[in-house]
Amino acid sequence: MLVREAMTSPVVTIPPTATVRQAIRVLHEHDATALPIVDESGRLVGIVGETDLLRDVFEHDPRALSRTAATAATSSPRQVAEIMTRDVEIAQPNTDLTVLTETMMKARISSVPVLAGSDIVGIVTYRDLIAILAHDDSRIRDDVLATIAEYGPDVAHWDVSVRDGVVEVHGRADASAMQIVDVLAQTVPGVTQVSIGD
Repeated sequence: MLVREAMTSPVVTIPPTATVRQAIRVLHEHDATALPIVDESGRLVGIVGETDLLRDVFEHDPRALSRTAATAATSSPRQVAEIMTRDVEIAQPNTDLTVLTETMMKARISSVPVLAGSDIVGIVTYRDLIAILAHDDSRIRDDVLATIAEYGPDVAHWDVSVRDGVVEVHGRADASAMQIVDVLAQTVPGVTQVSIGD
């Protein structure tokens, strides 16, 4: 599966001059988890996520009973340029989603902007990955059959079953047709593994 098939698009972006409060409102209004930051020419210059925006925005409540001494509240950053991550991991639309997922997990990155050239065309978040895996088996089966019908050998020759995202395909065909069906099934959102047999 490719990144372009999993990404959220279009992407909501904000300029580096946006205030933290503005960014919080945009994040909330669009039910997003991160916002790419772009300059006047639309070039990606950073990203800001939920944890960045929540850092140091609340003051201690004097009503709270605490045995520890209250610490002095630090002043909240006024612009997202002050808190954004500047070294941004990016992906291309044709990046293999498995590769991107591994990168996100290893680097503990929850959001990755997708660029075509210098244009931001999408964003992949953990929420997008979970949504793909949440596809139920009957939908995955229908999508596999539709993909085979559109791009592969005659769908009537194949018996497809799906359990917990694992696709089993059986049919009588030559090795070339089996390989085509294997590749096509792997491109369907929600598929975690493919098994091809006679």
